[in-house]
Amino acid sequence: MCKKVFITWGGWPGHEPEQTANLFAKLLTAHGCKVDISDSLEPFADSEKLKRYDLIIPVWTMAKITPEQEKGLLEAIASGVGFGGWHGGAGDSFRENTEYQFMVGGQWVAHPGGIIPKYSVNIVKKDAITTGISDFDMTDTEHYYLHTDPNNEVLATTTFSGEYASWIAGTVMPVAWKRHYDKGRVFYCSLGHTAKDFEQNESAQLLTLRGLLWAAKLL
Repeated sequence: MCKKVFITWGGWPGHEPEQTANLFAKLLTAHGCKVDISDSLEPFADSEKLKRYDLIIPVWTMAKITPEQEKGLLEAIASGVGFGGWHGGAGDSFRENTEYQFMVGGQWVAHPGGIIPKYSVNIVKKDAITTGISDFDMTDTEHYYLHTDPNNEVLATTTFSGEYASWIAGTVMPVAWKRHYDKGRVFYCSLGHTAKDFEQNESAQLLTLRGLLWAAKLL
């Protein structure tokens, strides 16, 4: 079944929003999706138009959204449109908008050490999203510390060593989860600081792609 996907990108350029948006647009197209891409948040204000899509993916770090745009986006998701995203593009998009954060299920708060040499990702739930994916390492990238919703269905975690912040040693942090916001499916993955994290790490790319497909009701 062909699914319609809306991807919008912008915000802080350090997360390579255009590159990562285009990468997943290509991957989703290969799975039979029809993908529309925008570099504006204005379409969010039209909830009726958004409701024609099966999946919405924002790639906006440290941006601002108007009340009308937030309302339109959340109404569409609550009606049953899927939502998916990664890293700061979805988990640090609109810092002033707590209802948006409630929908996502978490918010970035720190990345101790900045770009660090390596950390491990552990798959903790076997389902359609994680089938065939084993534990894997991320290299030369950010290690996200998040404030998360206990209602999330956690798929993958990471454990902080305490090397860069001693007081969080041993903390087990969700990396990827799925949840619902009313009738809408929501998926989030904290991986993907830049496009290379997905281009050079097959497991990170597959985990995120599968989550997006699940949110679009293709899994």
